[in-house]
Amino acid sequence: MATGKNIRTYFNGTWHDGNAPIIHAADHGAWLGSTVFDGARMFDGLTPDLDAHCARTNRSAASLMLTPTCTADEMVDIVREGLKLYDPGAAVYIRPMYWGIHGDPTAIVPQPDETGFAICLEEIPMAPSTASTTLTRTRFRRPVLESAVVNAKAGCLYPNNARMLVEARSKGFANALVADAMGNVAETATANVFMVKDGEVFTPIANGTFLSGITRARHISNLAADGTKVHESVLTFEDFQDADEIFLSGNMSKVTPVTAFDDTQYQVGPITRRVREMYWDWAASNR
Repeated sequence: MATGKNIRTYFNGTWHDGNAPIIHAADHGAWLGSTVFDGARMFDGLTPDLDAHCARTNRSAASLMLTPTCTADEMVDIVREGLKLYDPGAAVYIRPMYWGIHGDPTAIVPQPDETGFAICLEEIPMAPSTASTTLTRTRFRRPVLESAVVNAKAGCLYPNNARMLVEARSKGFANALVADAMGNVAETATANVFMVKDGEVFTPIANGTFLSGITRARHISNLAADGTKVHESVLTFEDFQDADEIFLSGNMSKVTPVTAFDDTQYQVGPITRRVREMYWDWAASNR
């Protein structure tokens, strides 16, 4: 089942209406998990960092030993063509993706001679500015590069995230604050995470166990330009319990305030609100 509505699919050189079938049963990606994707957004007629998301799609493909078949610039042009099919005010999730088709004689290694490529556009509303979330701990952790392709936005990583979410929901929370292999905070099950303490902002240092997100980088840049100190640090669960504010950073919602982490409650604070304001201002300035 699709997440959004009013879906359009770019496949084999043209746009198709609806959730078009694109993968065959024997394709490498269908049964051996060689799928990568990225996610960008259109909202208010804006497509912030679309070029960066398209470029990361190709880097993810290379990390899974897939051969990218479309340059980032070409991808941007195809996406913009597809977005013309939507109302200017529509909120659209933009998902370019690759998958392996043929395997080597063992079937395990995807072969470079042919790579599947598609772009899916789905209307998915932006979360309202009043939306927030809650966090709890999870027993599941982020893997390391030696055991998983954590340097790619790969579909095969997401079942682990799903386990985190199911566990969090079973405890009455919406999301999970997740540790890396060393037991320090890495991110949440769905997004990067920031905390605020005494007017300064902290976020887990990018240590190769999670994707250091494009939107995360944009918030760091905006905060620095606004005169707020941002620290990329090794952070513990206790640091987050002692925080004044916590917010999530991801492409789907851009900024999501956190109102609870286990038994600790938080207000939606001034820096979280300022981060959201700065992101929308920056996006509008790059129309």
